[in-house]
Amino acid sequence: MAGATTAQRGNPGSARKGKGSGSPKPPKQPRSSGGSGPQGPGVQRLVRRLRHRGPVLLALFAAVLLAGGGSWVLYGSSWLRVEKVTTSGTQVLTPEQVLAAAAVPVGAPLVGVDTDEIAARVRSRLPRVDSVDVVRAWPHGIGLKVTERKPVLLIKKDAKFVEVDASGVRFDTAAKAPAGVPVLELSAAQSPSGRRFDEERLLHEAVGVAGDLPEAVAKETVQVRVGSYDSVVLELTRGRTVVWGSGEQGEAKGRALTALLKAAPKADHFDVSVPTAPAVSGS
Repeated sequence: MAGATTAQRGNPGSARKGKGSGSPKPPKQPRSSGGSGPQGPGVQRLVRRLRHRGPVLLALFAAVLLAGGGSWVLYGSSWLRVEKVTTSGTQVLTPEQVLAAAAVPVGAPLVGVDTDEIAARVRSRLPRVDSVDVVRAWPHGIGLKVTERKPVLLIKKDAKFVEVDASGVRFDTAAKAPAGVPVLELSAAQSPSGRRFDEERLLHEAVGVAGDLPEAVAKETVQVRVGSYDSVVLELTRGRTVVWGSGEQGEAKGRALTALLKAAPKADHFDVSVPTAPAVSGS
């Protein structure tokens, strides 16, 4: 017993060596995901990406299908095509004139109609048109809303009358003078200021004066006579005349003239060239 004990104590290294020098552990095997074949890290990442992106790819595919179908409905089908064209806002012009000028392509896909081009055609072919709104009326219509120019002055040319709007645009010629529109008479050639203010400038001055007239006065104005930049005279019905002066302070002059016409209905001469000190005579 004593010898056995001595042998164990006398060789302690053999015991430690035997404990730490056992057989090496086997290398860890990759975990199996339940499938067959190689399952490296790259493959696993790819699988995870596909799983996450599957709904996104499906949504993109559906969007492509919807876009293609929508394009066919808008452009290829017979459902959304131009079948009817309507007009509104005409006064002197007729709807037929506007339709002919617009030349809307009936039967074309409604979404492909160039509304700006249609509007440009109407304005170029019908100078009386000041503006036109072209709108799509789904599912089969095009609407044309026209705003016509209104004459504020007439320029007599031979036996006809050239109509001039509030912007000074000569837009049409009429065989008969429209009711309630005064005729412009320019006599600035004999004026010393004629060299400084040409006919076009004086035309715009006269247009400004006509635009400043109150509605009741405008209806009674027969002629606007322009002798120079600061010499504008109005001829009213019943032989009445109004010294207007220049085109400045038009609104104030209009108010003064309205008051004078009410205060002295039998007068035949009015002067509002200085609106703060108007005058009347011949009553």
